[in-house]
Amino acid sequence: MVLSRFWPGLIPAVGFILLLLYSPSICLAIRSFPNGGSASSSSDTNALFGFSEAPEYRNGVDCPAMTSDPVTSCDPSLVHVAMTLDSEYLRGSMAAVHSVLRHASCPEQVFFHFIAAEFDSASPRVLTRLVRSIFPSLNFKVYIFREDTVINLISSSIRSALENPLNYARNYLGDILDPCVKRVIYLDSDLVLVDDVVKLWEVKMSAGKIIGAPEYCHANFTKYFTDHFWSDPVLSRVFGSRSPCYFNTGVMVMDLGKWREGHFRQKIENWMELQRKKRIYDLGSLPPFLLVFGGNVEPIDHRWNQHGLGGDNVAGSCRALHPGPVSLLHWSGKGKPWVRLDENRPCPLDYLWEPYDLYKRKVKAQNNQIGFSNYFF
Repeated sequence: MVLSRFWPGLIPAVGFILLLLYSPSICLAIRSFPNGGSASSSSDTNALFGFSEAPEYRNGVDCPAMTSDPVTSCDPSLVHVAMTLDSEYLRGSMAAVHSVLRHASCPEQVFFHFIAAEFDSASPRVLTRLVRSIFPSLNFKVYIFREDTVINLISSSIRSALENPLNYARNYLGDILDPCVKRVIYLDSDLVLVDDVVKLWEVKMSAGKIIGAPEYCHANFTKYFTDHFWSDPVLSRVFGSRSPCYFNTGVMVMDLGKWREGHFRQKIENWMELQRKKRIYDLGSLPPFLLVFGGNVEPIDHRWNQHGLGGDNVAGSCRALHPGPVSLLHWSGKGKPWVRLDENRPCPLDYLWEPYDLYKRKVKAQNNQIGFSNYFF
C-alpha cells in the first residue's frame, strides 16, 4: 500500500538514476534555448534563488547573421565560452556571464557551455531554470558532469576546496562539448570581463599550441612541485628543452580539435595517477596542466587575466592591479568579492565586481530558509 502511493513519482526518479549509473558517457546534457520556459516557472525559480533578471543585450548592426533558429552549438558564427556551474559559486558565475554580455559587441553570438555536477545541492535542472530566468535570451547548454569520472584520480590538496571534482571539469571539455565545437574559452566563476570577449576569442594560436593563456615567467615555477619531484632524475627532466612559465588555468583559450587529436585528457590523467602514487605536487588541478603544457603555451596579453585579486582572505590582504591595461579581473585566491561585500569589509577592487552582481541582498533572509547550500547563509 505504501509503495503504491509513491510509485508514480518513483518510476521516473529510478529511471533517471539508472541512466546516470549505466551511461558510458562523461556527462549528460540539458539543452536550453531562448524563451524555452514559461514566464511563471522562470519567475518562481528567480524568486527562489533571489536573483534579478539581467537587462536584455542584443547584437549590433554589424554582427554576423545566425545560421539556425534556434541557435545550436554548431553555428560557425558563435563564440564559445565554457564555465562550471554550482550552487557555491553561483553568484560569481552569474556576474561573470553578465559581464561578458554587457561588453560584447555581439552578445547573441556568445554560446555558454555550463558544466554542473550531478550531485550538487541544487540539481543541474534547477540551475538550468535559474540561468534561463536570469538571462531569458541566452544561448546555452548545461552538461551534467559525471563526478565518478575523476573522483578516483583526485589526491588530497593543501585546501579541501581544491579537491572538488568540478575543478577538474576543464580536463574533459574535449569529451563533453559537441565535436563540432573546435575552440572554446574557459573561464572561472570568480571573474568579470570589462572588454569585448571576441578579442580574446580571436587570439591567433601558433602551430602546435593547444592552449593560450597569459604567462607569468617571473613566478617561481619550482614551487608548484614537491622536492620529491625535483629530486627524481627522471621526473625533473620532464620539461626537457621547454622553458616553462606559470599560467593560471582560470582563463584559457583551448583548441579542442587539437586537444582531442592529441589525447591531452589522457596525458593529464596520467600525471594525476602518478601524483596519487608519488605525491609530486600539493595543489589541485593546476599542476597537471603545468606538466603537460608548461613551456608550450600561446602567450596572451596579461590584460586578459588580472589574477590574484582574492588575496588570502585575511585582514589587510587586499591586492592591487598588476601594471598595465585591464580586460579581465580575476578574484583567484581565497577571498571572493561577493563574500567581502556582504560582510561589509570589501577590498577597493571588489567595487569593480559589484555592478555585475545580479543577486538581490534584500531577499537574503528569505533564502536562508531554503537550505540549498551553505552559500546562501
